[in-house]
Amino acid sequence: MTSKILQVKNISKSFAGVKALDQISLTINEGEIVCLVGENGSGKSTLVKIISGVYSPDNGEIIINDHSYKKLTPIDSMREGVQVIYQDFSLFPNLSVAENLVINEHLSSGKKFVNWKEFDHIAAKGLAEINVSIPLDMMAGDLSTADRQLIAITKATLAKARVIIMDEPTTALTQKEIHSLFNIIMDLKKKGISTIFVSHKLNEVTEIADRTVIFRNGKKVMDQDAKTLDIKTMEWYMTGRELDKSGIQFSHVNQQTEPLLEVENLTLQGKFTNVTFSLNPGEVLGITGLLGSGRTELALSLFGETPANSGEIRIEGKTVSIKSIQDAMNNRIGYVPEDRVIEGLFLDQSISDNVVVRVINKLVNHLHLINPQSISQVSNEWITRLEVKTPNGNLPAKSLSGGNQQRLVLAKWLASDPKLLILNSPTVGVDVGSKASIHELIRNLANQGMGILIISDDVPELMQTCNRLILMRRGKITNEFKRETITEELLNKEMVANRSGMVQ
Repeated sequence: MTSKILQVKNISKSFAGVKALDQISLTINEGEIVCLVGENGSGKSTLVKIISGVYSPDNGEIIINDHSYKKLTPIDSMREGVQVIYQDFSLFPNLSVAENLVINEHLSSGKKFVNWKEFDHIAAKGLAEINVSIPLDMMAGDLSTADRQLIAITKATLAKARVIIMDEPTTALTQKEIHSLFNIIMDLKKKGISTIFVSHKLNEVTEIADRTVIFRNGKKVMDQDAKTLDIKTMEWYMTGRELDKSGIQFSHVNQQTEPLLEVENLTLQGKFTNVTFSLNPGEVLGITGLLGSGRTELALSLFGETPANSGEIRIEGKTVSIKSIQDAMNNRIGYVPEDRVIEGLFLDQSISDNVVVRVINKLVNHLHLINPQSISQVSNEWITRLEVKTPNGNLPAKSLSGGNQQRLVLAKWLASDPKLLILNSPTVGVDVGSKASIHELIRNLANQGMGILIISDDVPELMQTCNRLILMRRGKITNEFKRETITEELLNKEMVANRSGMVQ
């Protein structure tokens, strides 16, 4: 008989009168992999925070290991064997691997002195439990994303976890690293450790899940065996509508016009070499390749953050010097970063202030004072045009869901009227409904004459937005494709071919 590790019964939670969870019941069995999916704002994160003791439910019951709680504290949750691995992994970057793995146990034991041999022994044993080898003396801040994640998983197992909750665990991983992570999750399953896997990537859900639970607007709308679900069905339950991609209208590119952007023999030592390509007005050009291919470094050079050592950049036929971000902005180049939270937004500032930050100098009155009416007018225009879902623009940016935060970053740059917009992984961590809307927005912007560069390794995204694709490997362009002449399967194969090695 299957053992029930965790149950939530009729859990509800409201914030300022808005119901985030509505009578949610859910059971997690021993050694079960449950994928929790839903659009941003559907209630997934709220449920995770209730299970981990961060939030208290308004009503309902939580049962862990046959112990009943009306509300949990974080300590209660951890003592019952619940461990949450957030996207930042909650590691100390200035401590070693061994110190990160053992510090919690050491502090809770009340010991006043450190036995370094014991630290190393416990850490090495923990890593061996999940068949991972990482130098114990390496600083956590020097590790790759994949290795930091492995350290976080090891910490959870050393804490005798019975349920491990992983929040968007594959966002910054390569396909090879994702495969390794899935192997570890399967090994945890064999040991009776349950995993709650929160993800927007539905292809991964179909691969790893035993059971899929779908939330929409705070309600549980689906809970069934994952093997009986396909992606189209999941999309319907998540959004309440059918996402038909068959009739996508791509932008029309006039090949007779002068290129908007020409890059010739652009080189940044150690990152990319002799990169040459052009971009036409109204064109969406995808630049793809695996991590380390030089694709992001190229984008940052075009935006002036890491200027190239040599080569030429021409905009509308005129040679320009881009040695700083200000140079790029002066040439009407916008850049939407991969990490919207750290690089793209002022989270504690209002939504309105985030919209107008790039054009604030234009919104002053005759006394050279900021005109609040102008700020409100401009911000409301872009909030409406990009369909940012918020009661009003005075709320902080951090109050928005992930998809709406991404729309806000786009609004900030579109308000400045760029000619060229560089989008680095424009829908990372965004739910399927918001993703489809952002893709449609990208195609519409191109139809209005804007040139768009998309930096991404999300092959379906590239195929649904781009007119043309450039493949980079080891810092060089190795191939170019028209979208009509390549399939997702072939592009995936091209990306992983001869994958080892970085630019020298």
